[in-house]
Amino acid sequence: MADLEFFFDPVCPWAWITSRWVVEVQGLREYDVSWRFISLKMINAQRPADEYTTDHRAAHEAGIFTHRVCDEVRLQHGNEAVGALYTALGNAFHGQQRRPEINDDPQGFMAEMLATAGLPTELAAHVLDESHDEYIRADTEVAFSRAGRDVGTPIITFRPGRDGEGSFFGPVISRIPRGDEALRLWDAVEVLATTSGMAELKRSIRSRAVFD
Repeated sequence: MADLEFFFDPVCPWAWITSRWVVEVQGLREYDVSWRFISLKMINAQRPADEYTTDHRAAHEAGIFTHRVCDEVRLQHGNEAVGALYTALGNAFHGQQRRPEINDDPQGFMAEMLATAGLPTELAAHVLDESHDEYIRADTEVAFSRAGRDVGTPIITFRPGRDGEGSFFGPVISRIPRGDEALRLWDAVEVLATTSGMAELKRSIRSRAVFD
């Protein structure tokens, strides 16, 4: 059973930074992380057209393209392979700022990402396979059930399925903590997430996202 479940949409830069913090701690403490889906496209499906910009629509469409392929990877190759593909996508989308490319050529872009992750490139054919959407929607609903609907990505669950299970949206951080700093933040967030009655702790973003 996983020590942590991490619900992500690959297009979200804040989820990407948080995920790299999780991976940092995973390496230091050998945590088992389950990579799960939350779709920004599905979250925003009922948003009024005048509030939903063309750029946001394109980004969220990119997210559903990636999720469909990630879901097929989950079915054929398992959780660690999903994590590897998310790493390839995050590096391309955020580190290299290549996110718009997937909207121009979804299958070609995903084939490249699969190759980078060491996975079969033919799985890129699932990029337009809407049969995956039911599972993606169900995972999104699980995330909502744990942290509420007025949230975004990422959502994390500590100790899933065990005593003391707790979930939060976030933490939203502007840079990736490393080493002892990463562990201190982890311990603090875990205490908050698993403390009965703790609902929200928030302040506005104070700096730009830093991906290195």
